[in-house]
Amino acid sequence: MIEVDVLQQLAKHDKGISCCVQIHNWFDYRNHICIVFEKLGPSLFDFLKRNKYCPFPVDLVREFGRQLLESVAYMHDLRLIHTDLKPENILLVSSEYVKLPHTKRFSSDETHYRCLPKSSAIKLIDFGSTVFDNQIHSSIVSTRHYRAPEIILGLGWSYPCDLWSIGCILVELCAGNALFQTHENLEHLAMMERVLGPLPQQMTRRANNGAEKYFRRGARLNWPLGAVSRESIRAVKKLDCLKDLISRHLGSSKASSSLTDLLYGLLKYEPSERLTARQALDHPFFKIPT
Repeated sequence: MIEVDVLQQLAKHDKGISCCVQIHNWFDYRNHICIVFEKLGPSLFDFLKRNKYCPFPVDLVREFGRQLLESVAYMHDLRLIHTDLKPENILLVSSEYVKLPHTKRFSSDETHYRCLPKSSAIKLIDFGSTVFDNQIHSSIVSTRHYRAPEIILGLGWSYPCDLWSIGCILVELCAGNALFQTHENLEHLAMMERVLGPLPQQMTRRANNGAEKYFRRGARLNWPLGAVSRESIRAVKKLDCLKDLISRHLGSSKASSSLTDLLYGLLKYEPSERLTARQALDHPFFKIPT
């Protein structure tokens, strides 16, 4: 019923430009709340998976990013925080796609294909974890790979946690795989430092009792000494810094440098320094002609 309430709030103020899924109806069937939605296509994650994790072209990433930021800006204007943004919760409006030749193996004449959606239109779904800013905030939110550092450190969270998730999503759409593929907090923080540089001491010193064990003398990350395995150390070492990661997939184009700059704004450690959704929409990356 909380989700129904959120969906009705979104629909009440929507002028058809929110990019949020539309609720048609809801009903109680034998004490099960059922929600009727508009019919949509596969999620961006399902599309990537079906496409053997082949990344999307940068022009599509730009269109997806623009719509995702518009939906989150709309939510934030209504004082709502999604808290569970990830490719599984972003659906293509249409299931239609085109099949294009991609690469040819030198050892055979076999041509490999990549699939691209016919339409870039998307809708944001799954508002079951959405909260109003003035409601009680649980200590842990967001699916692991898209969880912001302030949540891991127990520093509290608000609107900026959605923007961190968007940064992670945009990298994944460009690279084909999740940026932080981990299931453990210390490794996750070590991956962040590998990609984005050291965590600021003003944040690490304020880490709560549950998170202070990840640091030595309350400031420096206890890595690699605290790693649970050699595999964990290797998983962190194989990551590139953000700039190199993006240029590896997009080359040294104008779009590559512009997207990298946007990502650094979305993936700022300090939540107060992170771009807002409205600020991100004004970034030059979204002004590049498609």
